[in-house]
Amino acid sequence: MPLNASPGDLLVLALVVLGRLLLPLLIPWFPLPAIVACLVLDGIDQTLFQGLTRLQLDFYQTYDKALDIYYLTIAYLSTLRNWDNRFAFRVARALFYLRLVGVALFELTEWRVLLFLLPNTFEYFFIWYELLRLTRDPRALPRTTVISAAAAIWIIVKLPQEYWLHIARLDVTDVLKTALFGASPETPWGHVFRAAPWLFVGGALLLAGTIVALAVLAGRRLPALAYANAWHPLAPPRRLSHSSLRAARAAWAREIFDRDLAEKLALTALLTSIFAQMLPGLAIGRPAAVLPVVLGAVGVVLLTTVLSHVLARRGVGWTNTLGQFLVMLGANFIVVFLYQALPGARDLPDAAVAFFVFLLSVIVTLFDRFQIIQRARWTTPRERATAA
Repeated sequence: MPLNASPGDLLVLALVVLGRLLLPLLIPWFPLPAIVACLVLDGIDQTLFQGLTRLQLDFYQTYDKALDIYYLTIAYLSTLRNWDNRFAFRVARALFYLRLVGVALFELTEWRVLLFLLPNTFEYFFIWYELLRLTRDPRALPRTTVISAAAAIWIIVKLPQEYWLHIARLDVTDVLKTALFGASPETPWGHVFRAAPWLFVGGALLLAGTIVALAVLAGRRLPALAYANAWHPLAPPRRLSHSSLRAARAAWAREIFDRDLAEKLALTALLTSIFAQMLPGLAIGRPAAVLPVVLGAVGVVLLTTVLSHVLARRGVGWTNTLGQFLVMLGANFIVVFLYQALPGARDLPDAAVAFFVFLLSVIVTLFDRFQIIQRARWTTPRERATAA
């Protein structure tokens, strides 16, 4: 945190960080507008700092990378809650974890080609699906359409973009300023926009029109949604019956060590590895320094999951999401405290530790809540009868 920042600078910083923390929490309920807002804020936050403050932004780079992973992970978790097409969900899950593995390995090795070979295809695939879901029934999506969309986004859109950013190491904003607008890289975007506003508006309309056209073409032969107002911002998923939810909770309580637990532990390990590598004081490329933090976080998630199952079998469950989040947050802070109490452990910055523990706790809590909804969405009639 800059020591000589003015109150105005700190206010801008606080508003941007708060926006990047809270906007992703809207994705499960307002998928398309929320993720577009996250994407836009991620793209302009540096410009806001440069134009409105005099902050030295070196400290922000670490938080920026973590917040990118944070909102993408919540977008993935929203697919557990909302997506009806099982094959599309599996493709999205594969794309998300490929990117997560790529980022985790990059943080350990600093080998930039990993980010090129495992690009962030998931984000645009998510937007493509949510655009279709506004007006069409996604359950009718053919597998060939889903695979074609993922392949087109990967090869045509993301590979060139990742090469530009991570192999050629060219700054998109600097190139746009010099090549398209004839300005120097140091020129604030506010001056550039005032000089040629029509280029910004035209470019935004062209991009939006292209995405919408692709979604319309892909869903032209799909049946329309059954609910009346197809343009409702929630784009609500198929309604779930109480019997389906009861069956899902019963099935979840019966089995502790299942695929869902394995995925949650893998997700926790990958996220903790990424966040720990970003912590000041933990050297990049030293797995031995990160491993105790990862094992501690995985251990806490395992213990809280077992406790939740034991309580559920006795008829006790989490009354609300906030209570579950506070328990997870407290457990994660205990792990960090015990880690720093170990002989030879590094003294990590309190603010950075609290920030990353908060992100991880939010993600794990939402995973627990939404996996029940996903189970209910795909519960068979026989499972519903057994639960009843």
